[in-house]
Amino acid sequence: MTVRVRIAPSPTGNLHIGTARTAVFNWLFARHHGGQFILRIEDTDVERSRPEYTDNILEGLRWLGLTWDEGPFFQTERLEIYKQAVKTLLDKGLAYRCYTTSEELEALREAQKARGEAPRYDNRHRNLTPEQEAAFKAEGRNFVIRFKIDDDREIVWNDLVRGKMVWRGNDLGGDMVIARAAADDIGVALYNFAVVIDDMDMQITHVIRGEDHIANTAKQILIYEAFGAKVPEFAHAPLILNQEGRKLSKRDGVTSIFDFKQMGFTSEALVNYMTLLGWSPPDSTQELFTLEEAAKVFGFERVNKAGAKFDWAKLDWINSQYIHNMPVDKLTDLVIACWEEAGYQLTRGRDRPWLEQLVTLIGPSLTRLTDAVSISRLFFVDTVEFSEEAQAQLKQEGSAATLKWIVDALENQQLTEASAQELIKQVVKEKNVKKGLVMRSLRAGLTGDLHGPDLIQSWLLLNQIGLDKSRLLQAVSMMKF
Repeated sequence: MTVRVRIAPSPTGNLHIGTARTAVFNWLFARHHGGQFILRIEDTDVERSRPEYTDNILEGLRWLGLTWDEGPFFQTERLEIYKQAVKTLLDKGLAYRCYTTSEELEALREAQKARGEAPRYDNRHRNLTPEQEAAFKAEGRNFVIRFKIDDDREIVWNDLVRGKMVWRGNDLGGDMVIARAAADDIGVALYNFAVVIDDMDMQITHVIRGEDHIANTAKQILIYEAFGAKVPEFAHAPLILNQEGRKLSKRDGVTSIFDFKQMGFTSEALVNYMTLLGWSPPDSTQELFTLEEAAKVFGFERVNKAGAKFDWAKLDWINSQYIHNMPVDKLTDLVIACWEEAGYQLTRGRDRPWLEQLVTLIGPSLTRLTDAVSISRLFFVDTVEFSEEAQAQLKQEGSAATLKWIVDALENQQLTEASAQELIKQVVKEKNVKKGLVMRSLRAGLTGDLHGPDLIQSWLLLNQIGLDKSRLLQAVSMMKF
């Protein structure tokens, strides 16, 4: 048997981390078994579906490296297939037209609530006569198509994550609506029905999704059986939770996949982290791996039943590891995008070699790519603002004379790492000051702060774009003021 799995997002919003994590598990399982990963867009909610959301989903999956083998297939292009499937059930007597009005349904729910009962449809139109149907139509009532559910039926499946699952028909809320009203006598198929027809047609062998679909699974198994189709295996992954143990939502600061990109996370780090949301590798000490490496050892026996708590600190750590081990040319490309987004002008001597030197300098300090904006700001402005610490340092006795001596010395030589070190030695001797004062004053004058990247490398980069002398003169001028 060839393993065939699918991810089937709805384009009613951007690709969210919950859907993306489900896609990761499907992709890993398919690759582990040498199977196919299929993409289907469930866009039958015409009012809420948007082309821009479809584009966002496709781009997000590509960015994460979750390439698909077939698709994307669109449900709106398969409506006739669903109609024929609904007609088949009607012809078999396994489904029927229900004319119950919304007012009647609301009255039914209120009565059940008053009796302390769970709300469920009472199947009142299951056995209408042709005359009764005609009368309802004459009243102008709309209809839905309902699938008959035997209340006494026991539905059992072996979930790959949760083991044996048992549901009874009377837990499913009465006969299930599988199609809503339309101009014809068939109707428009709804999710729980269309998804089964798609999975049957696409020969899906394993349905991998979140645990919030468990109740749907019981209903869908009955539909598979109604068509005499082979029921796929099911795996219901744990939900992603916040730190309080509640289902993750936008209120927790977790948004679409591309918002994570905007926050400065790399695709490799994010997909690595999502893999760990509910699954652990055989080597429990291993936390960093590519999708391909994870696929080699992925299996549902190591997927947890309990919810997976989202941990921003863990994601930040994983992201920092990918950044620190990334080739400088690739990291430069990613950081350039952040600089451009921040409006930094990458001109005036800042050619590619210079930018790569700057990235090499600041790279070890980055946790997120966007950190590069604040850390490197001093290299993209003509003047800097001096922190209180820097101002206090520049007021130290000997600071002004030290910086002025360095500016004068720079007029007669080209700055290199060796000459920079020699200048520091010379000013210590010439002005009879301690090296610490020279180094702190130099950093304060060049960067406006007493903390930051390596001083000598920062000085060299500023020198290459002609900012070091002007910065030092700015500091000297400030001290005189």
